[in-house]
Amino acid sequence: MAPSTQFRRLPSVDRLISAPAVRHAAEGCLHEVIVEMARRYLEEIRSALARGNPCPPFEALAEAFASRIRSLTALGPRPVINATGVIIHTNLGRAPLSDAAITAMTEAARGYNNLEIDLESGKRGSRNVHVESILCQLTGAEAALVVNNNASAVLLALTALAKRKEVIVSRGHAVEIGGKFRIPDVMRQSGAKLVEVGTTNRTYIADYEQAITPRTGALLRVHSSNFRIIGFAEEVTIEELAKLGKKHGIPVLDDLGSGCLLDTAAFGLGKEPRPQESIAAGADLAMFSGDKLLGGPQAGIIVGQKALVEKLKRHPLTRAGRIDKVRVAGLSATLIHYLRGEATEKIPIWRMIATPLDALEQRAERWAREIGYGAHTQPGESAIGGGSLPGSTLPTRIVVIPMSRGTNAQDAAKLLRLHSPPVIARVERNALVLDPRTVLEREDEVVKEALRRMLEESQS
Repeated sequence: MAPSTQFRRLPSVDRLISAPAVRHAAEGCLHEVIVEMARRYLEEIRSALARGNPCPPFEALAEAFASRIRSLTALGPRPVINATGVIIHTNLGRAPLSDAAITAMTEAARGYNNLEIDLESGKRGSRNVHVESILCQLTGAEAALVVNNNASAVLLALTALAKRKEVIVSRGHAVEIGGKFRIPDVMRQSGAKLVEVGTTNRTYIADYEQAITPRTGALLRVHSSNFRIIGFAEEVTIEELAKLGKKHGIPVLDDLGSGCLLDTAAFGLGKEPRPQESIAAGADLAMFSGDKLLGGPQAGIIVGQKALVEKLKRHPLTRAGRIDKVRVAGLSATLIHYLRGEATEKIPIWRMIATPLDALEQRAERWAREIGYGAHTQPGESAIGGGSLPGSTLPTRIVVIPMSRGTNAQDAAKLLRLHSPPVIARVERNALVLDPRTVLEREDEVVKEALRRMLEESQS
């Protein structure tokens, strides 16, 4: 068919947006928006025709455009059910929040609040006041500051305290974590100069001391996040580093990553450094996340020496990285759980961590029995995730659903992801694997129904 004939087959904007499939997909959308989308869509098709591609039938054009509209209106995070057994799953939004935190955030979002006003004096206040005293009480710090995430906290501390100065870091701490977040890159962005000491696996306090010069602005310890070095290894404790810093009048910064306030060893896990321990050991500043083992909304929390925290508060980056009223409310509500000693009952990730194995076995057996199709249970391991406690796992009971011959487990997992709500499972040896530890109990029936539908569809 001649190129000119192909162009003549293109529908007008009016005809395209009048197609039944398009009208249905565009229901509730502004007419002007759909018209503009249609113009852009037809321009794309016109460009394809100019490259020699044939013009699709009108029905195909209309359905493809309707699909584009549906995709646009469906944008935004959707609730999913986490059956992976990874408790703090970064790709699934990290820590689910407590009911109290959700209520507090909803109330804050619904209207106005006293974010930055002193209700007694009527004068302007600070959003930091809503969480600072609680953080100081929980960690033993003199002062505290909250920004939008831990990367911001580290960048702020380095920029405010060590710009155009040297920062000494163990070579084993010059790490990269998720999203290609590299300590050397953050250091460069802050204007500080990275001075690496020791070796990847062994660093001594003498290595730090020998690197100190009049240009040294800080000593930095970095949590290794989602990896660990075992075997022939040695690293300097925060106590040793703090003593050295005080000897030379150099601030010691401790990037703790997850920021766990509870003793993980009490739950059969490895030792995760805690901010209160860091402060007690003499660190001048400790920085950690709000949405990992703390179990709250995303935040970067800085606690420590009052003079240093006040310097950070006055830095322009603090305003650039501040958190909004919704997260202030959620973080405050989360921290109150720790003050009341109810974190393991109220905060979902800690409830998951603390769940007894026999309770998980009962749920898994019930799932397998009600699902059928050869589903069975076996011992498994739950991971903490979120760059916390690498190598540490919790014993669990998993549900294993082997696929029949000719059925691909990856395809079955995709069917679960396309369920409403999506169910995210693991695939191992052409079998679906689900861990009830990370599934909220109110979601059990939804998971079983999704599995039954998937199995019926995959075997039909």
